Amino acid sequence: MIKHFLSLEWLSFFRSASFGKSIAIKILMGFLALYFIAIFLGLGLVLYPALTEAFPDLDPLNIVNSVLFYWIIGDLLFRFFFQKLPVMVVKPLLVLPIKRSKIVNYVLGKSLTSFFNFLHLFAFVPFAITLILKGYPTAAVLIWLLAIVLTILIIHFLNFIIESFSSEIELSFLPIISVAGGLFGLNYFKIISFSSIVANGFERVYELPVLIVVPIFILIGLYLFNFKILRKKLFLDSGLKEKVAEISTSNLDWTKNFGDIAPFMQLDLKLIWRNKRTKSSVWMLVMGLLYGLFFYPQDTYQNIPWFFVFIGIFSTGIFLINFGQFIPAWDSGYYKLLMSQNIKYEQYLKSKFTLMALSVAILFVLGIPYVFFGWKILLAHFAAAIYNVGVNTHLMLYGGSFNRKKIDLSQKAAFNYQGTGAVQWLIGIPLLIMPLGIFALFYFLVGFEISCLIIALFGVIGIVFHQKLMNGITSKYLKSKYIMIDAFNQNN
Repeated sequence: MIKHFLSLEWLSFFRSASFGKSIAIKILMGFLALYFIAIFLGLGLVLYPALTEAFPDLDPLNIVNSVLFYWIIGDLLFRFFFQKLPVMVVKPLLVLPIKRSKIVNYVLGKSLTSFFNFLHLFAFVPFAITLILKGYPTAAVLIWLLAIVLTILIIHFLNFIIESFSSEIELSFLPIISVAGGLFGLNYFKIISFSSIVANGFERVYELPVLIVVPIFILIGLYLFNFKILRKKLFLDSGLKEKVAEISTSNLDWTKNFGDIAPFMQLDLKLIWRNKRTKSSVWMLVMGLLYGLFFYPQDTYQNIPWFFVFIGIFSTGIFLINFGQFIPAWDSGYYKLLMSQNIKYEQYLKSKFTLMALSVAILFVLGIPYVFFGWKILLAHFAAAIYNVGVNTHLMLYGGSFNRKKIDLSQKAAFNYQGTGAVQWLIGIPLLIMPLGIFALFYFLVGFEISCLIIALFGVIGIVFHQKLMNGITSKYLKSKYIMIDAFNQNN
């Protein structure tokens, strides 16, 4: 039966309409695989002599064991984002006299041939051979290497379990990031030393080979759990059931205080909260708000206050950056209908501006506790917030007039680059680099306070000339109106 499955996939590959494209991609991926193999092989060959030279008083094997915890966390994260369970077209097979268990076993068995399962061995196998050549017990080293192989397979099947549960929630990457970050934090602050636990486990397997049964049983348990999950999903009607969900409505009456732009703000808020892709802009607020915690607690960054404004721009403008860079592509699905209505384009753009400006003000207020790390940080954030409202909001709206790529709002949020073009990359220069450059220049010339004043002054000028800037931006959108309608009408 396995031979029959392989022949079906072979025929499917060569008879596919995208056969030529698949060949080209596979050749490119082949060169990329060779590149990584060369890197890992080189690492495996130089690892022992490099560790011996850098740490002459320590055992290289113990050093490697001490970092295996970080390798496990890193490999699990990498697999979550880049490794998917290999699939085959199984629905035609379900009407044939083929046991579902055989299909599931084939899919799981095929997954073991993943490149990710072999890549690490190009580093560990040469290192193990070097250990044997240096006089380490052969049997013990081989058991240790077997434990590494079993760990790779455990990570492999654990990844599929995490994916199957994460796929049911929005922003599926958040649970794995939270768990991995939590484990790393507990280990880093020495609350629970996971690195020591993992290191001691591999050392015990090296010293007492009979303990190899522990990872073997864990692997068998994960395989059976994956088998159970996949077997439950292997039904003809599993992809035909309609997903029924209740739509919760929110009271948006407060938007009426904004006058004639209220209907557009309500549409934007509903769009943001009801779609996977736009909802990520809301969750990114948390990351932006906490962004400063990666830098301010460290003495290194306390000594470079000219960098504060960059953190302030990013922290108070995270929503502006994530939401604003895809204006008006968020509305690309119904842009043609929107443009056929009797509405003023300026009102449409003004609603976007108001949302971005409000987000900057809210994030600044929520970020006031950063004053705990110094009053200069709060001053820099205040200047950055004014700059975001006066300059970057208008900059984002102007850059949106060059957007020509359609966005499918129903697609996943994580690692989705749909709608991203040259505009999104180029706009980052005036958005982030320019205020940092201006602030750094005046900081070294006249000092910190004057630099904050100058950055804030740029923002005030933008606010004062807001109406004139909006008139110019609106004119640019009107000139590009039919070009954008035609571009958003294309599916590719």
